[in-house]
Amino acid sequence: MILAGDVGGTKVHLALYNFEAGKLKSIRDQKFPAHEFASLDDVVNKFLAGDDGQQHDNGKIAAACFGCPGPVRDGRLKLTNLPWTLDSRELQKSLGIEHIFLINDLEANGYGIPELAVDQIFTLHAGDEGAVGHRGLIAAGTGLGEALLIWDGKRHRPIPSEGGHCDFAARSDREVALLQHLRRTLNGRVSFERVVSGLGIKNVYGYLRDVEKLDEPQWLRDRLKAEDPNAVIGTCAEDGSSSICFETMRLFSAAYGAETGNIALKVLATGGMYLGGGIAPKILKTLKNGAFTQAFLDKGRLSALLQAIPVRVILDDTCALLGAAAYAEDRASEISGHSERSASAVSA
Repeated sequence: MILAGDVGGTKVHLALYNFEAGKLKSIRDQKFPAHEFASLDDVVNKFLAGDDGQQHDNGKIAAACFGCPGPVRDGRLKLTNLPWTLDSRELQKSLGIEHIFLINDLEANGYGIPELAVDQIFTLHAGDEGAVGHRGLIAAGTGLGEALLIWDGKRHRPIPSEGGHCDFAARSDREVALLQHLRRTLNGRVSFERVVSGLGIKNVYGYLRDVEKLDEPQWLRDRLKAEDPNAVIGTCAEDGSSSICFETMRLFSAAYGAETGNIALKVLATGGMYLGGGIAPKILKTLKNGAFTQAFLDKGRLSALLQAIPVRVILDDTCALLGAAAYAEDRASEISGHSERSASAVSA
């Protein structure tokens, strides 16, 4: 049995997996609000206790892996958006699990892509669907994650990155004005994450409301106070009920497309670009309206290269969990000499 975790800035998603015929099979999973817990250990123990509240035998767990936001160094990291510091060696002792691994959350997503079913991927831009080569992964959620998927001739090897914290590059007069506004409100430097993320949606909306003076009707103001603002903005953009929400998501999508194209150029992603994270699956109509793809392709003399690169949206919100589970099993089998995946394939 494998324990997998997707640790985000707002929630922790945990799951238990086993293998059937060589494929991961979910036993159960559960999401927890991260801010309600003092440590990852507390979240894991709550999950493993189950509904009966009784701690179960963790000895049945062969390995565990947690995908986390931020750079992992020597099995240790300080989370980007949570006041937690994680150490794989300390987690092994406290949880009583022999093999525990910490990897970047986008790295986990990268390992998860091969585990996805075909219907869990939506093609936004077809490109050359038969092309092979390096891939790129970008995921807007609470923050902006990025990873490179390097093709070694047999499979794609995820390379973690903190590219979402690179400088935001304005491409139009409107984006220049947005950048200037954010430089004032943020007191200096502006990264892509400040525009292309959940926080970015609020930033873009605030610029359109306060600087461009787009109308914010009272009903929308009330909903933004009572509900999750990003969900409200995204929904009202998708259904066309609010012009300021539509313009917010159009500007957001253009910046998202531009940075996706930037990664494609940097890694020469002939094998395709993937959009992960929680936002993209919820705004497919917005992503399809043209602003994203136009910005993705708008690379001057290299535009023809971008035209041939597929862009795909990951629809399954367990992709990072699948990747963490796959990584845990693969690494544990290297160490122990026993592969649960291979054993399940043989027995089938």
